[in-house]
Amino acid sequence: MNRINQKLAENKKLLSIYFTAGFPNLNDTKSIIENLEKSGVDMVEIGLPFSDPLADGPTIQASSTQALKNGMTTQILFEQLKNIRETVKIPLIIMGYFNPILQFGVDNFCAKCAEIGIDGLIIPDLPLDVYESEYKSTFEKYALVNVFLITPQTSDERIRQIDSISTGFIYMVSSASVTGAKNAFGDIQTDYFKRIQNMNLKTPQIVGFGISNRETFETATAFSEGAIIGSAFVKFIAENSPEKIGEFVKTIRDKKINFEK
Repeated sequence: MNRINQKLAENKKLLSIYFTAGFPNLNDTKSIIENLEKSGVDMVEIGLPFSDPLADGPTIQASSTQALKNGMTTQILFEQLKNIRETVKIPLIIMGYFNPILQFGVDNFCAKCAEIGIDGLIIPDLPLDVYESEYKSTFEKYALVNVFLITPQTSDERIRQIDSISTGFIYMVSSASVTGAKNAFGDIQTDYFKRIQNMNLKTPQIVGFGISNRETFETATAFSEGAIIGSAFVKFIAENSPEKIGEFVKTIRDKKINFEK
């Protein structure tokens, strides 16, 4: 069973953390992942920086720009991660845009992910029908989970189509906006979370975009299997060493607090 599915089978609310590979320093990637696992994070999303990140807000855009200036490339990321499974057991997901993957070669990229021990990919700009017709077999060949995104504007029909093809979790984007931290969710987000919950999908959902503190984490996980924090963590790691990551995670989910269902 894929590590993502194993983690989803645990009786707990999952905390996934996103960071941009090669930020703040080119060679921080491995250390950040290792310290995230030590701090009790359940999954890690490794951002592959790209020059035109359409879904990302200012914080993650700036981190991608800096990572590219630092010299981060797809090949360097794979080199940095080649021995990651010697020290890290939790699920690892690469999140990025399709262009760099296409330039690297989709089969080559997926083969490298499988070799390293990457469990899945999140590619916001890869259309569902294109994935299904051209790349689904490649992902399956290398046992990679492809995670699809839904938003408050996604139709029920489209959501059920995504649900039918998904093998890991559905990335539930909290609002019709780019990434960025929020201090709280409003009624619109809560109604959306309830709408998806009432659809009784077969695929678990994890909420992303706008999760930044314990309050937003608790609200999101009241209606889903977990939540993803990106911008708030990217801001933190810009100002703190990887060794201090535990301090950040504690503000979201103190070890003493039980988030079990």
